[in-house]
Amino acid sequence: MLDIKFLRENPEVVKENIKKKFQEQKLGLVDEVIELDEKIRELKSAGDTLRQERNATSDEIGALFREKKVDEANCKKQRVVEINNQLEGIEKEESELSETLKSKMMVIPNIIDDSVPIGKDDSENVEVEKFGEAVVPSFEIPYHADIMANLSGIDKDSAGRTSGNGFYYLMGDVARVHSAMLSYARDFMINKGFTYAIPPFMIRSDVVAGVMSFEEMEAMMYKIEGEDLFLIGTSEHSMIGKFKGQIVNRKELPICLTSYSPCFRKEVGSHGIEERGVYRVHQFEKQEMVVLCNPEDSMDWYNKMWQYTVEFFRSLDIPVRTLECCSGDLADLKVKSCDVEAWSPRQKKYFEVGSCSTLGDAQARRLGIRAKGENGNYLVHTLNNTVLATPRGLIAFLENNVQEDGSVNIPKALQPYMGGQTKISAK
Repeated sequence: MLDIKFLRENPEVVKENIKKKFQEQKLGLVDEVIELDEKIRELKSAGDTLRQERNATSDEIGALFREKKVDEANCKKQRVVEINNQLEGIEKEESELSETLKSKMMVIPNIIDDSVPIGKDDSENVEVEKFGEAVVPSFEIPYHADIMANLSGIDKDSAGRTSGNGFYYLMGDVARVHSAMLSYARDFMINKGFTYAIPPFMIRSDVVAGVMSFEEMEAMMYKIEGEDLFLIGTSEHSMIGKFKGQIVNRKELPICLTSYSPCFRKEVGSHGIEERGVYRVHQFEKQEMVVLCNPEDSMDWYNKMWQYTVEFFRSLDIPVRTLECCSGDLADLKVKSCDVEAWSPRQKKYFEVGSCSTLGDAQARRLGIRAKGENGNYLVHTLNNTVLATPRGLIAFLENNVQEDGSVNIPKALQPYMGGQTKISAK
C-alpha cells in the first residue's frame, strides 16, 4: 500500500505506474482517493475546531460556576452538548470515509523499480543469466512421475482415494531425497547466517490482508470454515506477520530468517491439476528466506537472496537461469521480482523453482512494522525468496541426476542427509 502523502503529491507518477502494469481500470482510483483524502482532512479540521471550542467552553463553564453565574453556565453546557453531537456525526463520517479510502488504496499497485522491464504478462519476462551447462543426455529422460515410479517412490492412486486430485504419497528413497533436500536447504541458509524458524501454518485474515492482495488471496488460500484462519500458501506470510504492529530497533536490522513450512494452495485458474505428476499440487513443502532491512539496503539484499538460490541449486548439479519479471507479471505489492528456473532435460526448457521479491515498505505499511531510529520511527523494507519448494525442486533434481538405467546419482552436498548413499536405484 502506498503512502497517502506520496499519492496526494504525485498523482501522475502513480497513474503512470498503473499504466506500466497494464491496469488502466484502476486509473480512476487515484482521483477518487484524492477526493476522499480531501474530505477526510476537511472533517478532521472541522473536528479539531469543535474540540478547541469545547475545551474553551468547558473552561468558561468552570469559571462561571465559580462566579455563581449558574444560568449562564448552564447555557454554555448546552453548547457543549451540541458540539458533542456534531463531533459524533463528524467522527462517524470520517471513520466511514477512511475505511473506503483504505479499501481503494489497498488495490492501487506499489511503485515498481525503474529497472523492471515493461511487459503485459509472464510471456514478456526477460532472461538475465544462465548458470551451469544445460545438458541433454544421449538417452531419453523419463517423465518425472515415471522416474519416481521406477524407484517405487510415488503413489497418487491412494492419495486420490484419501484426498482427491492434486495430492500424492512419496515413498521410500524418493521420500527420503525429498526430506534430505529440505534439510540441506535449511542448513544451507543457516550457514549463510539466517535464523531458522518454524512458523504457524495458519494465520488470521488481518495478516493475510497485510502480506498479499485480495486477488492473490482468493486464488491461493484455503479458509478454515467457521474460524478467522487461513492455511498459509508460503511461510513468508506468517514470518512477516510475526512482526505485525512491532517496532524493532534499527541496530537489530537486517533481520534474516529462513523458515520451513508445508504450503497449501487452491491453484485457482490452473485449468486442472496434473493427473500423473506432482508439478502443480495443492500441498507441498518449502524452505523460505525472509529479510527485514533498512530501506537503503533492500536492493543489496534482493541481489544476495536470489544468488543464494542459484548457489543452492548449482550445488545439486542442477543448471538454472534467472528471469526478470516484467511489470505486468508483478503482484501489486512487489517493487521488483525475479524467478529462478531450473533446466529440464526432458522438456529441453527451464521451469520455475523459486521466486525472489522486494516489496519495499508495502507490507510494513499494511502491518505497521517499523524500526526505531535516531530521528524517529520509520517503515522497514521486506523481502522474500524461495530456497527450495518441493516436489517441484525434487523434479528438477531427479531429471538432472537420473541415469540411463533409471538410478539417480546423489550429489556430494546431499550425501550426508542420505546416510552416505551416492546413488538410489530400483529395488
